[in-house]
Order: sequence, then C-alpha cells, then structure tokens
Amino acid sequence: MAELFSEGFPRFITADRLGKQYIGRVREWFGDLDLMLLDEAGVPVAGGWGVPVRWDGQTDTLPSGYSDALVRAVEGREQGVVPDTLVICGAIVTPSLKGRGLAGRTLSTLRDTGLAAGLSRVLAPVRPTTKARYPLTPIASFMHWRRSDGAALDPWIRTHERLGAEILAAAPASQTMTGTVAEWEDWTGLALPESGDYVIPDGLSVLRVDRDADNGVYQEPNVWMRHV
Repeated sequence: MAELFSEGFPRFITADRLGKQYIGRVREWFGDLDLMLLDEAGVPVAGGWGVPVRWDGQTDTLPSGYSDALVRAVEGREQGVVPDTLVICGAIVTPSLKGRGLAGRTLSTLRDTGLAAGLSRVLAPVRPTTKARYPLTPIASFMHWRRSDGAALDPWIRTHERLGAEILAAAPASQTMTGTVAEWEDWTGLALPESGDYVIPDGLSVLRVDRDADNGVYQEPNVWMRHV
C-alpha cells in the first residue's frame, strides 16, 4: 500500500508533521478500512483507505481537512466516541492503469465497506489533480470550475461526482507541510534564494519561505465532498 501511494503524490506530502503523529495509530486501529485491488496475478493495482469519525452532518462542523480527520478519528477512539462517518483519506491507481475505471471502483468499494461497517455517512477531502496548474487560484473558486458540458473541470472531482458525490465546502488548509529551506529545495528541485512565495512542482498552492527562520510552509487545499 505504501509503495503504491508513493508513486502518486509529491515527495513533500510526507512533511505533514501532524499527520505523522497520528498515522501509526490510524494504521493500527483502522486497518479494516484499508482496501487493495489486485489483478489476476495478485499484483496490487489500486488501493484506498479511510478513517471513522463522528460528524453531525453540518458543513460548519466538518474537519478542517485530511489531517484533522485523522486527529478526530484517533482521539475519538481514545475517548470512546462512537463514529458514524467514513472519511475516505486516499485512493490511488497504478499510473499505467489509469483511465480503466479502477479509481471509481476503489471509491465505490470503500464507500460500501464503510456502510457495511455501520458508518452511515461517507466523506472525502478530495485532492484535485489539476489544481497544480492553477496554484494561485483559491480552492473555493477552483472547485466550482466547470467544462462546457457542465461536468467538473477537475477529473478527480468529476470522478467523485459521477459516483453521486456532491461538493460541500473548501478545505483551504487540509494539510500543512513544514520543513527547512534545504529540505524544500530537495523536495521541489528548486533553488529558494530569498524569502517569499514560490510556485512549486505539483503544489496546489504556493510555498511560503522564510530564509531568516530557515523554514518553509505549504498548506495543501482539498475539497470536501459527500458520497452518502
């Protein structure tokens, strides 16, 4: 699963320090919400995973994003909170097999797995795949962009919508990645010679660099979508 996901995301995605604090307990406690699709030879071709949280169905009480969903799931379990909602945290398809419907099948199976586990709602903090082409555009605007046929401009949002999901809200700071200037130069392959905002490869928003503090901060936007 880790190898499959490593192919589909930029290197800096691992700099989410809050996520790192909770991911170990997520893997230990919520493995029943992990999913892997295999081909005829038993080779993984797609995978996905999620976490269970308690949510009252109101937009203004959504987690702030991906990282907050992990926190709610872990701390909810520790506090004895009974979850009622599946948050689909990730789904990925082997790059050479994209376009064959495996992404939709993965999402559908994750949704069904959550419902079968007694979770009556299904959400996803969606990472729009083409947002990196428009890093200066606010996610609240981008998520509503449409093609001439009325379908979502972004193909990953479009995939979720084809499965019946609806857009609920923007998550402008779904994850926060931090690192030293040297780390960001390594992750992005860019020279970062002065403080300021930088457009980075595969970044959905800009990287803010503070040379004096030897620090770079990148906040990744997502789109909250509800399947059930």
